[in-house]
Amino acid sequence: MKKYILLAITIAVGTSLASCMKDGFYYEPAAGLSESRQEGAESGDVFNKIQENDFVKVSEQPVSTFSVDADGAAYSYMRRCINSGFLPDANSVRIEEFLNYFTFDYNDPSGEESLGINAELGDCPWADGHKLLRLGLKGKSMKDSEIPDANYILLIDTSGSMQGSDRIELLKTGLCNMIDYMRPDDRIAIITYSGSVKKLLESTLVKDASAIKKAIRGLKASGSTAGGEAMKMAYEEAVEHYAEGGNNRIIMCTDGDFNVGVSSTSALLEMVESYLEKGIYLSIMGFGTGNFQDARMEDLSNHGNGTYTYIDSEEEMMKVFVNERSRFYAVANDTKCQVRFDTASVDSYRLIGYENRMMANEDFEDDKKDAGEIGAGQTITALYEIIPAEGFAAGTPVANFDVRYKKALGEDSRDLSLIVDSAIAEPSDNFNFAAGIAAYGLWLRDSKYKGSANASLAMELVESSLEFDPYDLRAQLVQLMRKAANM
Repeated sequence: MKKYILLAITIAVGTSLASCMKDGFYYEPAAGLSESRQEGAESGDVFNKIQENDFVKVSEQPVSTFSVDADGAAYSYMRRCINSGFLPDANSVRIEEFLNYFTFDYNDPSGEESLGINAELGDCPWADGHKLLRLGLKGKSMKDSEIPDANYILLIDTSGSMQGSDRIELLKTGLCNMIDYMRPDDRIAIITYSGSVKKLLESTLVKDASAIKKAIRGLKASGSTAGGEAMKMAYEEAVEHYAEGGNNRIIMCTDGDFNVGVSSTSALLEMVESYLEKGIYLSIMGFGTGNFQDARMEDLSNHGNGTYTYIDSEEEMMKVFVNERSRFYAVANDTKCQVRFDTASVDSYRLIGYENRMMANEDFEDDKKDAGEIGAGQTITALYEIIPAEGFAAGTPVANFDVRYKKALGEDSRDLSLIVDSAIAEPSDNFNFAAGIAAYGLWLRDSKYKGSANASLAMELVESSLEFDPYDLRAQLVQLMRKAANM
């Protein structure tokens, strides 16, 4: 096994598209991106086009600022594609979501902080002479008894496109499992939308689990979709049964194909944002293929202070709704990262992924600017590829890593800071694993920055970092890499 040097910072606690008329829905894509449609086996799936971050000269722009991204949808969508026998669309490969799908072995925050940070520098495995910086964050872990009461509104797409064992039936199984792990004083409401919008279940205490499960098991998919009106009803339900200091969250389950009853994407986003100050979060669970509207769902979750996941199996339902259910409670809100590179040590840098999470440097200290949320026990990882300056030497400063976050929405931000120096040690498992995921993503995207990255290099790095492997997800990744390499 070769020794690689990687610089990583970890955080712990979590487009101009052409407007088009589609089935009665006027779609206005996110500013600055363009639309990409998956070809081949999953024709019809729609993604925002990714314009990869370029290398930036430190002499021209020494500061880089971005919002965290706690989503994992891109990874499970990739898994669905590989297990179906084909490689995913390059624009579905969001490397930050590959990284943040996994839990890294980061320390919990100390003292009164809800967020902890760490960093590591090493050699870049796919580019000789380059360095890799790993940045890490972790949200404060919490016992079930410590998590505030939940007020969940399940907003469920029951249109005809959700019919099938991999969609509505898979959803029903996962939701029933989730109910088994919730507490008696938690609340569940169910709103469905197809040709019309229906409040299937009034907000009900989980101690009446039989009534909730009966409603879930009776779900059937048919008709067209009216997602906008349903969203309005869901927020009204969340406000009516608002849990003060609790986890007030809409969980939307859909393939994203809203095609009736919504005037525009911008109007929908405006409605979602209007409820943020009330402390109501929006998480989105994506299902299915063939007409999967990834671009729309990612935009909605980004504006709703929630997370976006793609459900491809019962195992993923268990991961999201049971194994990692604490992540539904945000312990770090509006979390922003800023890295200031030292001109004496760094010539150029490139942030890998996070293309749609970049922020203006002046927004870092503006508490009114929205940013990403991190759930309890959730880890976030970011990677910068660095071209060293001629003055790069052991023991010299490389960068300052700063983070701002709020313990709760509406509060003032808290500051965390870490100095990264050029000392190179044996790469940790966290470093190798992050580098392996990035190499895999660069190869899948056929990135112009992939260098020598390929499936073999990615597997070598991941296989060297399997000691920490909650639920065997890292070992599963190796198998996916092996399948992809043979396609």
